[in-house]
Amino acid sequence: MTSLRKPFAALLVVAAAALAACTPQDTASDAGATASGTAGGCAPGALATRTAGTLTVGTDKPAYDPWFAEDQPENGKGFESAVAYAVAEKLGYPKDKVSWVVAPFGKATTPGAKDFDFDINQVSISAERKQAVDFSSGYYDVRQAVIALKSSKASSAKSIADLKGAKLGAQVGTTSLDVVTNTIRPSTQPAVFDSNDLAKAALKNGQIEALVVDLPTAFYITGAEVTDAQVVGQFEGAPQPSAQGSAQGSPQGEQFGLVLDKGSRLTGCVTRAVDALRADGTLAKLEQQWLADAVAAPVLK
Repeated sequence: MTSLRKPFAALLVVAAAALAACTPQDTASDAGATASGTAGGCAPGALATRTAGTLTVGTDKPAYDPWFAEDQPENGKGFESAVAYAVAEKLGYPKDKVSWVVAPFGKATTPGAKDFDFDINQVSISAERKQAVDFSSGYYDVRQAVIALKSSKASSAKSIADLKGAKLGAQVGTTSLDVVTNTIRPSTQPAVFDSNDLAKAALKNGQIEALVVDLPTAFYITGAEVTDAQVVGQFEGAPQPSAQGSAQGSPQGEQFGLVLDKGSRLTGCVTRAVDALRADGTLAKLEQQWLADAVAAPVLK
């Protein structure tokens, strides 16, 4: 009997492996995340974090309003700081067990070992980025917007076509730059900046006529930083590409997600926490508290 059981068991192992290989992986929780995301694998405060007993969160510096306040992610003020602490609490880590590290945008979203457990920095979930890192499910539904100096022709744009002749700018590696190059398709090469600080300075100095950023940031910049600029309009949410690269209309459109190392054992647990915060209304409350000033803007088509 033993000699018959061994080949049968081997066949079962092979079949299981084949089924696993066919399982779709184009989800916010990538390969390997599901097992760690089960209730039993997400014991509060006892996850396999970089530092035992501590949850390390990364974000860029400077940390901009309205996502953070006073360039101090650790103070719990601003939408993303508040979201990070809410996720941490769901995972069983109180505020005094959360540590922050600086994680430049470009480094956080490219291949390579990370020095954080998760990163929160207005990173849009995309199939391309998911080849390099893991994402949680989305914590914020976002649209991109364009701001322009009031003295420029771009400030009176009523359509995407009206922006094609403008000197545009955006931060490198962002969805904002994708909108410039793939949606607006300007007639002149757009200016690309390493940070939004440099982009804002270029707008203020008249080196560019218009800047593309996410909508809440657009309202903050024009209200507090570059007051001689105005929000011209926003863009319709773009369908997210599938893992195979073709556009598949997603009901969520563009979303920000928490970034984790590729294959992180925490991805499933972090996704469960984000989903719970969306379900219980916490994300909506935090959005209302910190992003309420991002009022409606005309849609550019």
